[in-house]
Amino acid sequence: MFETFKKILMNAEAGSKIVSDNNGGIRKLEIATCTLFIEVAKADSNFEQEEKNKIISYMKSEFGLDDEHVEGLIELAERNIQENDSIYEYTIIINQNFSNDEKYELLKKLWRIILSDNKLDIYEEHIIKKIGGLINMDHRDIIASKLEVKEELGI
Repeated sequence: MFETFKKILMNAEAGSKIVSDNNGGIRKLEIATCTLFIEVAKADSNFEQEEKNKIISYMKSEFGLDDEHVEGLIELAERNIQENDSIYEYTIIINQNFSNDEKYELLKKLWRIILSDNKLDIYEEHIIKKIGGLINMDHRDIIASKLEVKEELGI
């Protein structure tokens, strides 16, 4: 397990969106994105396999990661959520690296994760609105992304 985390934190793959720091290229953007995905998936206190599958798919397609890397990121993200009270530090990283269009796509992915069970819990909606505000998206964009995903899913 230690080797997996070491790879996540230190190994740089071509084509990945990497944010370097003084520690040698920690994949902050991958960690931040995965942490936000896990945060919304767990907002209703019920982390379903379907939600996890969507997160795995999104992390693989967005960052070109393999299954082992994504599993390690999910474990790291779950630990981050348990140890931290705030998602603010993760949204800062998103703001520094995503365009408005990429943020809008992120919102749609967040909505798809929580709507994968065809139910919308009040806590799930609250956390997405909070994330949307922290990534500097207008309320109308948060709602538009929700409606777009609901229409796409036939809900």
